[in-house]
Amino acid sequence: MPWQIDPMHTQVEFSAKHFGMMTVRGHFQEVATRGDIDPAQLENAHFEVTINVASLTTNNPQRDNDLRSSYFLELDKFPTITFKSTRIQATAPDQYAVAGDLTVKGITRPFTLQLQRYGEVNDPTMGHRVSFGGEGQINRKDFGMEFDMLADNRLVVSHEIKIFVEAEVVEQTSPAGAATS
Repeated sequence: MPWQIDPMHTQVEFSAKHFGMMTVRGHFQEVATRGDIDPAQLENAHFEVTINVASLTTNNPQRDNDLRSSYFLELDKFPTITFKSTRIQATAPDQYAVAGDLTVKGITRPFTLQLQRYGEVNDPTMGHRVSFGGEGQINRKDFGMEFDMLADNRLVVSHEIKIFVEAEVVEQTSPAGAATS
């Protein structure tokens, strides 16, 4: 049976350092996915993730507007961020390196997510599910985010941005009463 990424149980989060001291976290509320995934043969999977930049939130409206502005993600010109997997390789039991192309602000760069299989459940109401979580890191300057304001000789926003992803994939079953061939 085919599997699908469950959009209701998919999260894309990010964090950056503020003045090199405090971690500021945020997430995207609208993430769309598509692709072919079989958790038993993850190395053969391929998928695409599209993130709506307007759905960014850090729970601080002023900071959210700054991040959507031309200083950073430039929402008016680039409304989405995309990731397309190109290769998935097992690195240890239940651990994988997911390589792909990340496009931010129209700039595409290679990106690797270190992924871990969290677990599996067969729930009578929510279906057969497998969950994964992973993280990676980018340098925002590689994607044209050049804002480098200093205060007391410290960057207001770090160049390094950590990316965190969690998702559940659900096995699709044929509808009740459907003809099979």
